[in-house]
Amino acid sequence: MSHSMYNQMWADAQSTLADIIPYELPESQSKPTKDRGAAFQTCAISYIKYIQIFRKLENCYDQIVHPQKRRTLKKVLEGVMGRILELKDDMVNLEYSEFHFFDDILSDLKATPADIEIPVPRYFLQEQEKEMAHRDRLLAESSASQGRSEQKGPRDELLLSTEDAIRLIQIHERARQGRLRASFMQEIRRREEREKRAATRKGPSMDKECAAVIVQKVWRGFSARKLVKKERELELIFLGMAPPPLPSNPRHTAQAIAAKVEAARQALQMQHEQEYQHALVAVKEKLKQTEGVDMKETMQEEIRQWFLEVRDSTGKFPEYPDEEDGGSASIFKAKDPAELEKEMLEGQEGGDKGKKEKKKEKAEKKEKDKGKKGKTPEQAQEGFKMTESQFVPDIVSASKLYTDVWQRRDESDNLRQAYDVETVKEEKRLEVEAELRVHVDTLMQEELDNLQMAVERDKGKKGKKGGKSGKKGKKSKKGKKNAKKGKKKGEKDLTPDRTPESLFKELVAEGVIVDYPRVRLHDYVGEYSYLGTTLRQANIEPMPSMSDVRRVITEYTILPLGE
Repeated sequence: MSHSMYNQMWADAQSTLADIIPYELPESQSKPTKDRGAAFQTCAISYIKYIQIFRKLENCYDQIVHPQKRRTLKKVLEGVMGRILELKDDMVNLEYSEFHFFDDILSDLKATPADIEIPVPRYFLQEQEKEMAHRDRLLAESSASQGRSEQKGPRDELLLSTEDAIRLIQIHERARQGRLRASFMQEIRRREEREKRAATRKGPSMDKECAAVIVQKVWRGFSARKLVKKERELELIFLGMAPPPLPSNPRHTAQAIAAKVEAARQALQMQHEQEYQHALVAVKEKLKQTEGVDMKETMQEEIRQWFLEVRDSTGKFPEYPDEEDGGSASIFKAKDPAELEKEMLEGQEGGDKGKKEKKKEKAEKKEKDKGKKGKTPEQAQEGFKMTESQFVPDIVSASKLYTDVWQRRDESDNLRQAYDVETVKEEKRLEVEAELRVHVDTLMQEELDNLQMAVERDKGKKGKKGGKSGKKGKKSKKGKKNAKKGKKKGEKDLTPDRTPESLFKELVAEGVIVDYPRVRLHDYVGEYSYLGTTLRQANIEPMPSMSDVRRVITEYTILPLGE
């Protein structure tokens, strides 16, 4: 499959998400309902649609080779996985069961059970491949050092004495010779029978023309039946009622070719990822060399201009923002009109109105809390309503990133689907600016202190020694708090002198960690239950099918690993 095919698949999944998300937002959700059946239908339909989206996104993430697209795609994929688990929790609360049956909903949506099969995300194993290999190597080394690799159970080897082994070999050899002798005798008897029939056979009683006609008739009938059979098979293949014949070489089958293409795309994916990681470092260093000096000078000029503007408006130099507040970045951060208006009021009236507004806000919050607490249980339990999702905001932000950056991007000049240089520059330019700002803040803090000391010297006042000592005292207190935290964390660690490898080997030696056979979830073969809803309508609780067990295992043990 091509790059454009997977891009189109991603676009289809995002289009379906764009149709669902407006109904998932808190302000657009319907009122609580007391009908648990209707509530379950609503949750189940959303659940099935999210599974279909998840299948498309997982396939795209596994095969798309563009490294920056994959990062955006992973955010959407993890958000969808989390939303599936949230809907699962809502359905469990509605039906009080971990097993659900969607056969009636599938028929309404014209879907098949294969469409709602939840696959295990392949990137779970791919991203942990090195770690798993390291763990397997440690397990093998630990087992070998304990001598467990040489121990074999009673099923691995069969203990026989020398006499029993010789007797067993003799029995098999005599049986082989008897079979060979019987085949020779059978061939001799057949030869004698053929010779007897040839001796008693009379001369031909049919002339050559009659014999030729009979042979032609039989041959034409055989060839006609063979031709008709071949044409019937071709017609069935053309109508799609029969599969095409398999090639003689297994490597030329469609499945083998598709697996080969997928492996090639994953290899290209790793190559592009390595190029992208190398570019992140190279582009950042280049930006520091080419734009770092200009960035630094621009920041210093902006901060100096801010010093002068504040001095002209207030008559004194401002206090420099702390690193915890973001440093000089907090000065030029975009603010809401309400925040600007509040700052103007505080500056004009000395902050009295600001205190009154805070008191009003606190009073309003208390009234709201009282109103919430004052609800009766009947009002609080009006009916079922979906829990507010923690993953929908992540899906919305990732979908917005896809819409703004990748949806309409012209990639006609990027046929290899390598990383986009301009996007890398935009990301790294922010990082370079943040690193330079730390250094600029140190310089400008010193410059501001010098300006304040010069102003105070002109006025004949002393420098602010007390203020500096107070700051130092605060830092010392913070240092003490951090030291106390470090001590507490050190006390919790019961094995501070042990490495993870030594702990792992000890667990292997004690038999806590053992080697186990590798089994995949798709090896647990089983069909879907098509009568679950019908049986429940007849007040009969159906038994979970193999497909239901696979789904529950995936939802409760595998998908939470990706959150």
